[in-house]
Amino acid sequence: MNFDRRAVAAPTRELANWIANLRYDDLPQRTREVVRIAILDTVGAGIYGYCTPWAQMLLAWTRRGASGTDVARVWGEAQPTLRTADAALVNATASHAFELDDYHNAKLHPGAVVIPAAIAVAEKLDSDGRDLVTAIAAGYEVMIRSSLALNPSAARLRGWHLTGVCGPFGAAAACASLMKLNAEQTAWALGLAGTQGAGLWAFNADGTMSKRLHAGKAAHSGVLAAELAQLGFTGPTQIYEFEDGGVLKAFSDASDPAPLTKALGAVYHLDQTSIKPYACCGSTHSYIDAALALRKQLGAPWNTQRPVRVGTCKVVDVQCGFDYAPSSVLNAQMSLRYAVAAALLDGQVLPAQFSDAKLADSALVKLANQLELVPDPELDKLYPKDFAGWVAAEHNGDWIRVDILNPTGSVHVPIDAHGITEKFRGINPQLDADAIAAAALAIERHSVREFLGRLGYPQAKRSAA
Repeated sequence: MNFDRRAVAAPTRELANWIANLRYDDLPQRTREVVRIAILDTVGAGIYGYCTPWAQMLLAWTRRGASGTDVARVWGEAQPTLRTADAALVNATASHAFELDDYHNAKLHPGAVVIPAAIAVAEKLDSDGRDLVTAIAAGYEVMIRSSLALNPSAARLRGWHLTGVCGPFGAAAACASLMKLNAEQTAWALGLAGTQGAGLWAFNADGTMSKRLHAGKAAHSGVLAAELAQLGFTGPTQIYEFEDGGVLKAFSDASDPAPLTKALGAVYHLDQTSIKPYACCGSTHSYIDAALALRKQLGAPWNTQRPVRVGTCKVVDVQCGFDYAPSSVLNAQMSLRYAVAAALLDGQVLPAQFSDAKLADSALVKLANQLELVPDPELDKLYPKDFAGWVAAEHNGDWIRVDILNPTGSVHVPIDAHGITEKFRGINPQLDADAIAAAALAIERHSVREFLGRLGYPQAKRSAA
């Protein structure tokens, strides 16, 4: 692949220079607001995810290497007990543990990676809220731009999970910002991060826990990259653009370096981040909105004998259109069939819809597998810029169809700070959501350590999932 080097001479160094020089006052007011909301949303997802078996397994593993130099805490625990990289690993895995974390149409989950990495390093450094907001903004932007440069649909169809591939870049950028690395060190950190990027969609074969690990490992890799760069450990300063083993060529056949630096500092793609109202894959959310609208229009309880069609684009069909069979929570959370069936039958797709009993509910399983998935070339033209979808049902001989261009929680149908607070309260009812939200939504007036002290000790109040 021959890049136009006149257009983008050195994107890795250009990104590094931007990260090293970014300051809080450079951020637009809207971007600061998005970051504050993201902090509250991600921490809420992480606290909920703490009790999941996969988060507990990783926590047990990290405890084996704990020492007297521990500097960062697992969210919700009283004291720091882990090294920064290990705390980022556990908190990021917990944040991605139940499909409650934010997502971007670049087909990745920035919050679950960037925020745990940034908070762990900020706790170690006793950073203030302004520095944290700046670092998270840098991390989100770099992570998202990395995916856009790869061409998200093309990279996804090769089997890459972009949260794992691009996450280390975002985590490294955030940590480099907090650690005040210079431009050269930041370029090394990006290089060290990129060489650790990975994550495969093979988890969909049997609904295994590896998807949760991708966010955790990406956060861990980013912290490690920045800490090594600070020590003088060098990384490739052409990690994106180099012809032989650069990320763009290695991970995608349709990559383009331009999105890495186009309007950098003027356009913040992170402002388009979506919040999840439903506990499942973000690519299913438009379909859930459509199914809920049909249910409201045609009446509940849902008539399970009624034929239902679901329009799909190629990526969503490959990713989520498989036949549903009861197995793991993740299997259901990634299943378009299960999500639509749950919306039609229950009128909601929340954590309660992913209990063992629900996963095996005979009526839900039957409805999921009798849905007719219909390939729609018009949706291919929209995705992933728009996470569009439609659901149609037969009623009195006619087909009633609901089209959704962008789902609830997207920038087009946003969930505001009040909505995020209510989401936090709903998934973590044992905590003081109002106090935690007040601190997160005014994080500039708090130290990171002060904010973490407000999270309480949910592990003592809620049993494992």
